[in-house]
Amino acid sequence: MIERLRIRDLAIVEAAEIAFGPGLNALTGETGAGKSIVLGALALLAGARADARAVREGAEEALVEAVFRTDRAPALGAALRERGLEAEDGELIVARSVSRTGRSRASVAGRLVPVSVLAELFGERLEISSQHESQRLRRPESHGLLLDAFGGLLAERSALTRGYEALRALRAEHAALEAGEAERARRRDFLAFQVGEIDAAGLAPGELDALGAEHVRLAHAEELRAAAAAAAAGLAGDTGGGDAPAALDLVAAAAAGLEGAAGFDPRLGVLAERARGAHAELADLAREVERYADAVEVDPGRRAELEERLATLERLRRKYGRDEAEILARREALGAELAAAEGGDAREAALATELRAAHDALAAQAAALGRGRAAAAARLARDVEQRLRRLEMPDARVEVALLPVAAGEGLPCGPTGAEQAELRLSANRGEAPRALRQIASGGELSRVFLAIQGALRRTEGGMVLVFDEVDAGIGGRTAERVGQALAELASEHQVLCITHLPQVAALAATQLRVVKEVRGGRTVAAVEALDAGARVEELARMAGGARVTEATRQHARELLRAQPPGAPASDREPGTPGRRPRGAPPPSPR
Repeated sequence: MIERLRIRDLAIVEAAEIAFGPGLNALTGETGAGKSIVLGALALLAGARADARAVREGAEEALVEAVFRTDRAPALGAALRERGLEAEDGELIVARSVSRTGRSRASVAGRLVPVSVLAELFGERLEISSQHESQRLRRPESHGLLLDAFGGLLAERSALTRGYEALRALRAEHAALEAGEAERARRRDFLAFQVGEIDAAGLAPGELDALGAEHVRLAHAEELRAAAAAAAAGLAGDTGGGDAPAALDLVAAAAAGLEGAAGFDPRLGVLAERARGAHAELADLAREVERYADAVEVDPGRRAELEERLATLERLRRKYGRDEAEILARREALGAELAAAEGGDAREAALATELRAAHDALAAQAAALGRGRAAAAARLARDVEQRLRRLEMPDARVEVALLPVAAGEGLPCGPTGAEQAELRLSANRGEAPRALRQIASGGELSRVFLAIQGALRRTEGGMVLVFDEVDAGIGGRTAERVGQALAELASEHQVLCITHLPQVAALAATQLRVVKEVRGGRTVAAVEALDAGARVEELARMAGGARVTEATRQHARELLRAQPPGAPASDREPGTPGRRPRGAPPPSPR
C-alpha cells in the first residue's frame, strides 16, 4: 500500500503531502480543483511517460515521492531483490522527477534506476482505472484480454501469440525460398565466381606489404648498389686507387696518436681505447656494406613477376577489401553465403516438415486455449451478473460470447487464438443480451466495469487500485452500492477513489479533499485530510451543492453512521471501538 505521497511543483500543486490509509481512500473536491494531478503523480510512479509541460510554471523540476509498505507484497520484495534493491523494515521510498527540459529520473530505495524499472515493479501492482477505461468496454478487442486475465490464461495467450508469430515467420521463409529459386541459382553462380577468384589468388597475410617492398628494391637496384659501394669506399678506402683517405685509416691514426700521448696523461689512454673500439665497429660496418653492394641484383624478370602479382592483388583490393585481412574476411562471408545458398533445397524440405509440426502444435494450443476460455466465459458471466445485482441491476444478464476468428492462409487461428470474446449485456428483463457497444449507457458501463474489476481482483491481494470517477453517471441508491463494491475491493487491496458522490465518499476509511485557491496571485492546489467534522461539511457540500444547510449536514452524518465496521475511529462517536478493515496491516510502531 501507499502510506504517504509527496508532490512538489507538479501542475498547480506547489507542495502537497498526502497520508493514505489502508482500505478505501476517497479523494473529493470541486470539479477542476486538481484531483487529476494526484492521479498523474501516481501514474508517474508506475512508470508512465513524463510530460515537461506538467512542471509548475516558474519551477525547474517536478518531484513525486511515495512511501510504500511492502509487508503484504512478497512478490514485490522478490522483484526488488532481483535488482539489488531492498525495502527497509517493510518501507520502500520511490521517487520520480521531471525537469522542464523533459528529462526524467527515478529512484527506488535511494538508488537511481531507469524509469522502465518503475513500470516493471509497479505497472502490475499500481493499477489506475479512469472513466475512459470503462469506455474501453465498448471496444470488443479489449474483452478477450479481460476474459483471459479472469481465467488465468494470460501465459497461454502469450505462448500462443509467440507460436503464431513463429509459424508466420516459417511460412514467410518457405514462400521466399519457393519464389526465389531462379534468383538463388544466379546468386550461387556469382558467389562461386567470387570465392573462386579469391581462392585462386592464394593470398597470404602480409603479402601485399612484402611484395611492395621487394618491388621498390628492384626498381631502384642501381641506386642502392651505387650508394652501398660509395659507403664502403668511404669506410675502407677506394680500391680504385683514389687519393681520399679512408675513415678506417683516419680512426686508426687517431687511436695511435692518443696512445702515444697517454704516457703524459693516463686519461688519454681511455680515449685511445674508445678510438680502437670505434675502428673495430667501422671495420665491421665496412664489410657489411660491401656484402650488401655485392648482393644487389638487377633482375628485370623478377620485377615483371612482381608487377603482375601486385596488379592481381590490387584488383582484389578494389573489389573485396583494403588489405589481406579484409579480403580474407570477405571470402569467409561469401563462402558462408554460398553454403547457405547451396543448402536452399535442403532447407526448403526441412521447412516443410517444420511447418507441419508448427501448424499442428499451434492448432493444439488454440484448441486448449479455446476450451479454457469457454470454461472461464461461463464463470465470468455468472460472477459479473452477481456483482451487477448488488449494483442495482437486478435483472442484468451477462453473456461472454466466443466468436470465431478468421485465420490467415495456412494458419489455424489468429494471433490471440481461434476465437474473440465479446461481452454482451441485457440490462432489462425480457431483452436478449446484446453487445455492450450497442446498448450500454455510461452508468451501466461504469457498473459493468466495476463488476469486472471485482471479478478480476477476487483472488489477488496487496495491490493499489486507483479509480478516477468510475462512479460517473450514477446516483442515489446505485451510488451507495457502487461504494460498497469499492469497499469490498478495499478489503483485499488499498483502493484510492476520486469521486463526486457522497454515498461513495462516506464509505471510505480515509477521506481527503483537494482544494484550489489563489495565493500571491498564483493558483495553487492543496490536499487536506478530513477529520470527522470536516467530513460532515464536505459530504454536505457534495450532497447539497454550494448551499450547505443543517439538513444536508444531518444527511452527511447519517451517511457516516451507516458505514460498515472498519471506518477510522475519528469518524465514529468518541469511545466507540472499531476494528481494522480485513486484510489491513497493523498500525506501524513508528
